[in-house]
Amino acid sequence: MSSPSAAHAVDETFTALPLDELADAALSRARDLGAEHADVRIERITEGETALRDARLERSSTSTVLGMSVRVVHRGCWGFAAGITLTTDAARTLASQAVSTAVVSAALSTDRVELAEEPVHRLEWCSAYEVNPFSVAEAEKQARLTDLSERLLAADGVHHVQARLHAVQENKFYADVAGTRTVQQRVRVHPEITATSVGPDGFSTMRTLAPPAGRGWEYLTGTGWDLDAEVAELPELLAEHVKAPSVQAGRLDLVIDPTNLWLTIHESVAHATEYDRALGYEAAYAGTSFATPDQLGTLHYGSEVMHVTGDRTTPHGLATVAVDDEGVAAQEFDIVSGGTLVGYQLNRQMARGGGFGRSNGCAFADSPGHLPLQRMPNVSLRPAPDPVSTEELISRVDDGVYVVGDKSWSIDMQRYNFQFTGQRFYRIRGGRLAGQLRDVAYQATTTDFWRSLEAVGGPDTYRLGGAFNCGKGQPGQVAAVSHGCPSALFRGVNVLNAREEGGL
Repeated sequence: MSSPSAAHAVDETFTALPLDELADAALSRARDLGAEHADVRIERITEGETALRDARLERSSTSTVLGMSVRVVHRGCWGFAAGITLTTDAARTLASQAVSTAVVSAALSTDRVELAEEPVHRLEWCSAYEVNPFSVAEAEKQARLTDLSERLLAADGVHHVQARLHAVQENKFYADVAGTRTVQQRVRVHPEITATSVGPDGFSTMRTLAPPAGRGWEYLTGTGWDLDAEVAELPELLAEHVKAPSVQAGRLDLVIDPTNLWLTIHESVAHATEYDRALGYEAAYAGTSFATPDQLGTLHYGSEVMHVTGDRTTPHGLATVAVDDEGVAAQEFDIVSGGTLVGYQLNRQMARGGGFGRSNGCAFADSPGHLPLQRMPNVSLRPAPDPVSTEELISRVDDGVYVVGDKSWSIDMQRYNFQFTGQRFYRIRGGRLAGQLRDVAYQATTTDFWRSLEAVGGPDTYRLGGAFNCGKGQPGQVAAVSHGCPSALFRGVNVLNAREEGGL
């Protein structure tokens, strides 16, 4: 296998497994049983968590899942089987079970499964990071979180601190009957620190904005994000938040920071343009989508400055890979261009069935025991080509709110009506920030909101946000995904007072 330039090689303890022998056994058996297509995944997923409360260890854990799955298309029907025994006999048995499942499923199937063509790929790939978090001693991880926690606890007005580090190393081998064979390793981390103030009117919290990232331990020591500087600012920000006045509801202009807007993109654009939702296949869990296929190329999704892409190649993105879980090479593609819906996220079956041609690489399974679903890539709002700053966007607003950081959200089952809050809010008066506000929520329909987008910031305002735990499917699966965006200006958005809406 060829290997692109990378800081690291795939973990030798994974590549030492009999990957090719297991794949050969399973694929040969599937072909002998008449499968038109067969693929094998062997995965090892290691997760680690270190959590402190008030600078004292609350929990520390590491877990590993290792297993193998075989997926087939037999007489136009899917079949699938998975197990944890990594022997050639077990691989052949899984192939037989997968074919048997397809035979049973035939009585319930109405549409023949056909897959879009994909070139053969042979590669070994490792995501971009400097220090594998699983090579760092647990004592060092705890010491780093303890130090950050103690700094916060020493500040006036901070009564409690929770600190947490979540890390994942994902190793994946894929092989199929067409000849593709790939080995991949992805590493990701998410540090999160929350300061709490308790007063006569209840409690207030302020959390670090550092997003989860496709990086290693270096992310906690200054590469990609300055946690020390952010922790130093939290006490003052929290103190101002405690004393801030409550917002007056009404229609206001919003300047939304990337640390908040990523989540709005995730819920109202990324999920809405998953093709299985648009077709109505995902109706049972988290809903379908208003952005149906008959509107492709015509739906006025947003204003002309709205340009959204799907991308599996974003540096340090949580959904960045070399190939997806169907052996499709990573790529970038348009979803919304000039405000118009122009594309969907696709797997190989959807690409062929919808007449799109090639898949754009959006298949993923969160474990060896699960089938690959159509899952979103890194879905991002592109910045303006010109150097437009966040301050310049704020200067265009006479009366509005600057929104920073994500918090709670709600959206309906068609990804259309939504409401979002945030970590902190600043009143804008006469083009300048005028102190924090509390209890802010913004509400809209997806198309009204994105059509109110007047301007986006330039490349210097662009940031990646994201989450480790995007849920989809039954049985449920979770996936890590990033969403990049610049700061953005929206006109006349309905702002609610969340406290009043809650009857408080």
